[in-house]
Amino acid sequence: MTYLFHLIEQYGLVIVFFNVLAEQLGAPVPAYPTLVITGALMHRGEYSAPVLLLTAVVAALIADFAWYLAGRRYGRRVLSTLCRISLSPDSCVRQTESIYSRWGARSLLLAKFIPGFASIASALAGTVRTKRMTFVIYDGIGAALWAGLGIYLGSLFSTTIDDLLNVLTQLGQYGMILIGVAFAVFVASKWWQRRRFRLSLRMARISVGELNDLLQQGIRPAIVDVRSPASQQAGRIPGALTISHQEIHSFVLDAPVDQEVIVYCACPNEASAALVAKQLMLKGYKKVRPLSGGIDAWIAAGYSIDA
Repeated sequence: MTYLFHLIEQYGLVIVFFNVLAEQLGAPVPAYPTLVITGALMHRGEYSAPVLLLTAVVAALIADFAWYLAGRRYGRRVLSTLCRISLSPDSCVRQTESIYSRWGARSLLLAKFIPGFASIASALAGTVRTKRMTFVIYDGIGAALWAGLGIYLGSLFSTTIDDLLNVLTQLGQYGMILIGVAFAVFVASKWWQRRRFRLSLRMARISVGELNDLLQQGIRPAIVDVRSPASQQAGRIPGALTISHQEIHSFVLDAPVDQEVIVYCACPNEASAALVAKQLMLKGYKKVRPLSGGIDAWIAAGYSIDA
């Protein structure tokens, strides 16, 4: 344990850089503890506050700009990939789109304070073609606010943190084990949260082929589009009713409760569609199914869409 703290004292800036970089790229390695500890060590004269802050901001900008470029090149596909590898629930894409659609690049100022938002917001900024300089300015200021708060908290509670570090040093290898257990618990809790979320969305789906067959036969189920306005620009399934993010929990579907209802979105595992489907079932609708694969599967199959 003593050796670990010597590494932090000697190579703290390198550790901060790669820890922030890894977290902003999507790895489950929280950087705030490192920022707080290095912030606490500033009073010993180990680091300069401006240099420490600059190191964290540069690392965050590199990671965020990589996601921004990926969003510009691959579009919505990178958003789906992010939600698949993220430990956050799959509804993160819709929530991020809703916030970004409302506030634009200004939302990047607080993106890093919202769990599961930062990487997706960066990729979304590229997807919607936010200007590069605008992205860099707002994202840089947001990274400075985020990292600066962590460093400030470390310096503010430096005495308490010193006491904690001394205790961990005295514990030796048991201190390392304690840190390892805490990290494992953090990752496990996030994984379990995601698993519970996905299990809660299990229900029968309808394939795009089955829905198209119904439409070709003249059978018109009620079709509900729960994508964000930004996603709806790609077109929608003919006859679909669109609802906003704010309306999800309160909208009333103007259809008989025995009519079949198909709900679709553009997110991994049809998360938003399944949530709305469950709400409709609670309101008495008996034939409600999310569309498997959502709008992406519908378009990929070559079926018609309305502008």
